[in-house]
Amino acid sequence: MQTLANSNGGPGPWILFFPMIWAVVVIGAVTFLRRTVWRERGGYWRTMGGARPAGDSPIAVLGRRFASGEIDEDEYWRRLSVLDEQFGRIGKGGVA
Repeated sequence: MQTLANSNGGPGPWILFFPMIWAVVVIGAVTFLRRTVWRERGGYWRTMGGARPAGDSPIAVLGRRFASGEIDEDEYWRRLSVLDEQFGRIGKGGVA
């Protein structure tokens, strides 16, 4: 370690800054890609067959609205019955 700090026989202490500079470049590149290119592709779930995360389903959104008090119980059950018909929690045989 003395040879790094000694300017007579080694490269000097400035050689220690090169790994830090590369770390800053790599972190900056990853941050830039996450904020631009990777966000436009839709995140990691797009690569897994195009499935949406479970929290974005219409039934989950309805449940969150009911839990937060935006809609009352009658409205919740009425909308849930329509969503069950459209998005099929109940199968074609009528069995849940």
